[in-house]
Amino acid sequence: MKKYQLKDRVIVITGSTGGLGQAAAQALHAKGAKLALLDLDLDTVKAQANALGSDDMIKGWAADVCSLENLENALAQVAQHFGKIDVVIANAGIGKPEAMQYIDPKTFERTIDINLVGVFRTFRAALPYVTTSRGYLLAVSSMAAFVHSPLNTHYTASKAGVWALCDSLRLELKHLEIGVGSLHPTFFQTPMRDAVQTDPAANALWKGNTGIWKYVPIEDVVAGLVNAIEQRRDMVIVPKANTLVARAPGLLRNLIELIGFSRKGLAQTMQIAKKQQD
Repeated sequence: MKKYQLKDRVIVITGSTGGLGQAAAQALHAKGAKLALLDLDLDTVKAQANALGSDDMIKGWAADVCSLENLENALAQVAQHFGKIDVVIANAGIGKPEAMQYIDPKTFERTIDINLVGVFRTFRAALPYVTTSRGYLLAVSSMAAFVHSPLNTHYTASKAGVWALCDSLRLELKHLEIGVGSLHPTFFQTPMRDAVQTDPAANALWKGNTGIWKYVPIEDVVAGLVNAIEQRRDMVIVPKANTLVARAPGLLRNLIELIGFSRKGLAQTMQIAKKQQD
């Protein structure tokens, strides 16, 4: 496939002030793309845009992925400012490990609302623009879409849903020459992951992110994201070594669980989780 050139493409990023959002913005800016940065706090996202470049290349807007109307208004402003929208990256997301029996139902619902329904709202608002430009939609999912760990029913459900949403939408939009892809990184360092690492149950579960749970550099994740757009990929796995796990979850799920989540280790993890609630 011919490389999808990023120079002068108008790329929207939700959750732009987070760890991956900031790194992706810098990489795409270096490729010559024009960036529309969207996040909750207007002052923060404006400061992010100002630090990267001038308004004709990079501009920030306040946007909430929990509101379709809010996103529609923001994207209308983006299109008016830049004249078009070529690529939309649904990057906004949250996640904190909690056992289902202890999680506040509002936390479960909010995770699904931001991580999954937020992608729907983002893409729905973007469709009129990427239809005109025959553009590309990319959602940041996770390896959690395929490897379903305990303490993460809310998070894994949301990320598996994102993958399924993208896979279905890709077929819906294929005849319009609109690309749809999902990005599935393993663990990488961000402020959100820093918070997770301080959680005793999560630290016990993933063994301090060692062995098969070790981190990959954020630069690898960003490279995967850029490659997804340039090649208009359906799915990108980071690192590539995890591709077989992602492609054959049914085949390898029991083996992954045997290696990564021993019965003894799970019992200890759940005891820690229980003590945190007592």
